[in-house]
Amino acid sequence: MLHISVPTGRRLVWYLAMEEYLAKHVEEDTFVTWVVSPTVIFGRHQVMEAEVNVDYCRANGIAMYRRKSGGGCVYADGGNLMMSMISPNTHSEVVFQSFLDKVSGVLRDAGFAAVKSEHNDIMVDGMKVSGNACYALPTGTIVHGTLMVNVDFDVLQHAITPSVEKLSKHGVQSVRQRVANLSQYAAFDRIGTINACSAHLINALCAYARELSKEEIGVIDEMEQSYLEPQFIAGK
Repeated sequence: MLHISVPTGRRLVWYLAMEEYLAKHVEEDTFVTWVVSPTVIFGRHQVMEAEVNVDYCRANGIAMYRRKSGGGCVYADGGNLMMSMISPNTHSEVVFQSFLDKVSGVLRDAGFAAVKSEHNDIMVDGMKVSGNACYALPTGTIVHGTLMVNVDFDVLQHAITPSVEKLSKHGVQSVRQRVANLSQYAAFDRIGTINACSAHLINALCAYARELSKEEIGVIDEMEQSYLEPQFIAGK
């Protein structure tokens, strides 16, 4: 698998545009990792006000965006390693399950008791450490996921507001009750930092690497604009 290194310090939706660009141009399975400032990203079909504490996010400088894939609402910050696998394979479920198998396998090899769940999460000792979603395009498949390394859970539980019904499906009463950071586990002592965690995944999954070109970055800059349109964010 190819690893592509990307610019740092961009908005979360820039990286979503990057995924979309790569899905139209890559000729092999490609893996990318990235980290963003505090952001809430919600699924294509979700009602923002039902999933996000909009007032809290605005008051605390937390960005809010919609993605084009399905799935639930996600809070990301500097302690959340974001992962993307982009494949020219249009059999999206095959790509999705392959991604989950690969990432959970790397975590097991690192000493974590990681397994994938029926909800396409990755669990360690019954706690969710990774949530994932899949997005199919005519030219390929995008899988994006989170790996919670050292997320601020106090902010997370204020920023997102899933329904009681959704929580009950997982047998819990709050978001905080079912999630965990990798840094809570003894196995993380051998890794140490979120950057080291990223490097560990890249080394385990990828045979070679390249950077995005200036021309590619320019195209992605333009593609990002579709995610910033107020009507798209509002789901209209």
